[in-house]
Amino acid sequence: MARRLPAKDAVIIGLGWTGSILAHELTDAGLDVVAIERGPWRDTATEYPPNYVQDELRYRIRHELFLRPEQTTLTFRNKMNQTALPMRSWGAFMPPNGVGGGGVHWNAETWRFMPSDFVLRSHLVQRYGEKFLPPDMTIQDWGVTYDELEPHYDRFEYLCGTSGTAGNVQGEIREGGNPFEGPRSRPYPTPAQKQPFSATLFAKAARERGYKPFPQPSGNLSEAYTNPLGVRMGPCSYCGFCEWFGCGNYSKASPQTTLLPVLVRKANFEGRDNCEVVRILLDASGKRATGVVYVDSSGEEWEQPAELVILSAYTLFNVQLLLLSGIGKPYDPDKNEGVIGRNFTHQTVSTVNGFFDPKKYIFNPFISSGSIGMCIDEFNGDNFDHGPHGFVGGGYMGQVQTNGRPIAATIVPPDVPAWGAKWKQSVRESYLSTVIPGTGVHGSFYSYRDNYLDLDPTYKDRFGRPLLRLTLDLHENELKMSEFLTDRFAEIIQQMGATQVVKHPRKGPYDGTEYQTTHLNGGAIMGTDPTTSAVNRYSQSWDVPNLFVTGASNYPQNAGYNPTGTLAALAFWSAKAIREQYLKSPGALVDA
Repeated sequence: MARRLPAKDAVIIGLGWTGSILAHELTDAGLDVVAIERGPWRDTATEYPPNYVQDELRYRIRHELFLRPEQTTLTFRNKMNQTALPMRSWGAFMPPNGVGGGGVHWNAETWRFMPSDFVLRSHLVQRYGEKFLPPDMTIQDWGVTYDELEPHYDRFEYLCGTSGTAGNVQGEIREGGNPFEGPRSRPYPTPAQKQPFSATLFAKAARERGYKPFPQPSGNLSEAYTNPLGVRMGPCSYCGFCEWFGCGNYSKASPQTTLLPVLVRKANFEGRDNCEVVRILLDASGKRATGVVYVDSSGEEWEQPAELVILSAYTLFNVQLLLLSGIGKPYDPDKNEGVIGRNFTHQTVSTVNGFFDPKKYIFNPFISSGSIGMCIDEFNGDNFDHGPHGFVGGGYMGQVQTNGRPIAATIVPPDVPAWGAKWKQSVRESYLSTVIPGTGVHGSFYSYRDNYLDLDPTYKDRFGRPLLRLTLDLHENELKMSEFLTDRFAEIIQQMGATQVVKHPRKGPYDGTEYQTTHLNGGAIMGTDPTTSAVNRYSQSWDVPNLFVTGASNYPQNAGYNPTGTLAALAFWSAKAIREQYLKSPGALVDA
């Protein structure tokens, strides 16, 4: 029997980017808020001080910052007729663990989705016709538009001090920025980072091929910055330890370096770490959440009553908690009915390795940051005519020099042995003169009827709850898109002067062991129809109005950009609706 605690105005499940944003906004509105986080407390000053030597083995290889499969895992299969088996180690993605969530270990690539991404199905049907889309594709419009989210994108970028070069300010296209981006209300708060040689050479080659390169928007700051909350951040030192690592220089935007220093000082906020929420409680009607039950590190069970419940865990665990709590109708792929688990997607990434003459080119890959580089957007979204190519979707591509770390950054030509004296010699010869793409191609991943999440019928976790089951595979549309975009990227690498170009387009079936990104999306998607979406345009549950579900689980499909900027904008958008509408008149904000 769970021990009952005093009630709170709001309980937040998960204290990553979205949980931190919602906690800050709701405490500012005067609510008494508690956030419950499964992982440990993480603090920049004590865990990642500037004099701390980053350990690639500890963080990149042994996954120090991530959820341990022995804590909880998932089962995976490609097809519905296969038996899913537990994942014993993380491969294609890395579930975060601890305060700050993925904001601790991310590369800080801070993108805005394009205006057409939010009305994707309507846009594609209008341009190409219904029959151009694969019959099993289940993409849909979001129910919210870019124009509505723009002020919240802006707020997140100024919270983070995002470094970049604006390409479209209030409809005015500006030289040097991304001409394809949606209009922004003002420029980035800090200028773009200085570019290394490889990115500069890529930009030159891209221009020679008729493209318009621009610096990647970066949460690794180009200069010292004080955000609107008064939190001070420092300039990036280009150490190359961003993705998979915490930043000790206060130069990478994270909840720890932007929000938490203010939040933890509030008397009406409490954070409880190393506590795992096991279910959301409902009243007898099943239409109102009454709080949550969680288990602390000693194994004791607690009930935390609350008037408002915010579910802001990682994508997979948002969906698992909804299913375990009986909230929303589980998705049935055979009938194509139900909403919880529907439209699960990932990201379609590919790379190109360019090998250059070491006597002419020295790239110094160790001088890098998580999101430093030059990109092009000519093949993102619907920026090009898809008609002749037989697929929809696209992605951004670029030479983003994220790291030159000695374990993972040992790229050699394909004809070199995988070990031994010849391999060592090739590593010595290739290290400084090889283009190691941190980005390469980041492509969209659209949703399909047979890609979904549900509860596994066989395997259970340490609490006796069913594990979440992933059914996921790449479809012909994404494979065609990946091959086409990879070829275009390779042409630019060749134009740079590479003596050998090795292409790695994404191939099927979906490989759960090869790392791609941690950008899992969907499963609790937003929309305008409660029969095809779990939450409304404000991320409010259609079924339980005092429950809001935030994060990338809201995405009906994944666009060609990384998801963090959009999930943060949606968090601010939801917080505004809660403060200005829900708290004044609790109940459904949109009629079902």
